[in-house]
Amino acid sequence: MTSNRIPPTGGQETETQPAGVRLLEEVRRDLAAVTLPLALPTADQARLEVRNSVAQLDDYVLPRYRSLDAPLLAVVGGSTGAGKSTLVNALVGHPVTRAGAIRPTTRQPILLHHPSEAAWFEDQRVLPGLSRIRGTLVPAAVPALPNRQPAGQAVPPSGDPPVSSLVLVGDSAVPEGIALLDAPDVDSISDENRRLAGQLLAAADLWIFVTTANRYADAVPWKLLLNAASRDIMVAVVLDRVPPAAEAEVREDLRSMLAREGLGAARLFVIPEIQLGSAGMLPPETVQPLKAWLRGLAEDAAARADIARRTLHGAVRELGQRVARIADAAREQGRAATVLGDDVRAAYQDAGTRIIDATKDGALLRGEVLARWQDFVGTGEFFRSLEQNVGRFRDRLGAFFRGEPAPAVKVETAIETGLQAVILDEAAKAAEDADQRWRADPAGRQLLGTDDLSGISSGFADLAAAEIRDWQAGLMELIRTEGQDKRTQARWLSFGINGLGAALMIVVFSMTAGLTGLEIGVAGGTAVVGQRLLEAVFGEDAVRRLARTARDDLSRRCRNLLEAEQERFLRRLDTDAGSAAVELAEHARALTRLADAS
Repeated sequence: MTSNRIPPTGGQETETQPAGVRLLEEVRRDLAAVTLPLALPTADQARLEVRNSVAQLDDYVLPRYRSLDAPLLAVVGGSTGAGKSTLVNALVGHPVTRAGAIRPTTRQPILLHHPSEAAWFEDQRVLPGLSRIRGTLVPAAVPALPNRQPAGQAVPPSGDPPVSSLVLVGDSAVPEGIALLDAPDVDSISDENRRLAGQLLAAADLWIFVTTANRYADAVPWKLLLNAASRDIMVAVVLDRVPPAAEAEVREDLRSMLAREGLGAARLFVIPEIQLGSAGMLPPETVQPLKAWLRGLAEDAAARADIARRTLHGAVRELGQRVARIADAAREQGRAATVLGDDVRAAYQDAGTRIIDATKDGALLRGEVLARWQDFVGTGEFFRSLEQNVGRFRDRLGAFFRGEPAPAVKVETAIETGLQAVILDEAAKAAEDADQRWRADPAGRQLLGTDDLSGISSGFADLAAAEIRDWQAGLMELIRTEGQDKRTQARWLSFGINGLGAALMIVVFSMTAGLTGLEIGVAGGTAVVGQRLLEAVFGEDAVRRLARTARDDLSRRCRNLLEAEQERFLRRLDTDAGSAAVELAEHARALTRLADAS
């Protein structure tokens, strides 16, 4: 895919380069936005992958992609006490960095560059998270010791800067085209030093890895060297403090280990165990092969560009693999979030079904509602007269409604109270069910924390009551709308709007499947009264339509109440991991294409 090709030579800004930059910037943006909130087995590692990927894009990939002709950054890294600082001092020919007998040596990374190339490092082009401090060379305060104490250190004039800074030192002994960065120990007991060492090595174009004859097989350095192999980064290994008698054996063993781990092309330099000079310096001839190799790279622009491209390709390829793993983790988060969300929705949907069933089976016509309705319409002669001659009885009933509005209101209040009790009870059951389902899942438990969501939320009872009253008001408006023509209007005016509304509510709750014994007859007769009354005013078809509309409206309102209530759980699932997984998977494929472009 030629539109993503990396420029073939240092300093060339091809017209196709911006496409690759845009891709990398999009990857960086989307990685920074990734949230992996669920406590899944892969989550911690994936979060670390996200942080490392964003850091490498900022510290190395984007800066190097934008300026392939910048000087190479050679990071000198290694284990505690391996002799990194002593080596750097020897490479420039005089004391610059500090080593120490007390471990860990708390110090800042020092970047040595040729004075003419200061502009490449003084801004935030590379390692933008580290502040820049211009250092000066200060004589050592203590004499050199045989155990390789230093003779000087590069520090800012005001003293030691914070760890999150980069001390810049211009030195003409450093060849143009390459810069040396003395990193903290990779196995430091200081977490901050260890983290910073890893960050600096990830920002390197090439590694100068320092180890000793006694420690070259240690696990921590090899973990980093294997990472270098996966990135196809150029590595030079410096084997320090090698007894002359054991040099051949140790060299051969280390060379075999490097070959087995995919680092057979690594340059290997050996520094013998030797007494340091009076200034704590290695004799110049001990580092001459490494110094000549670095100078040769610095003087060969094509070789430098090849190293930069090789390391950059490897970093982009590794980034693609990381992004693919992050996409997998995001996909798992999305699936887990779907399961947790479905658990909550199922609990509240079941509650909604039970509420609607309670409005259909006559259960709400028990108790207070039934008593208030009977107070309103009466029994005995009322039923017989209504069945024999609804029209003849209308005047008596209408006078009753007009003279006594309170009984109809009492029916409405009883229905509101009964319906509210059903809604609250079912909402509480749904909350308990959802809470239990989440607590049975590690991810759900983590989202809940110490919060108890097993009951209804504060204020839900008032919301339910207000929704029922709104439903009742809407039902009254239905009756008004239905009775707009003059003939019908006279009828419903004679019965009273509240009376007709109460009757319609009774019809809505009139199915008696949930009642037994005498209740069936009483409730059934009660429902017949309401239905016959409404049919006398509006007609049979209209009554069926009104009851269906009222029931549908009630169902909708109950569902809305429960959906709002379930948001207490769903808000904790605020993650777009599913869609992020799709974007990241596409980014991973695009990064692989970018790395493979030639």
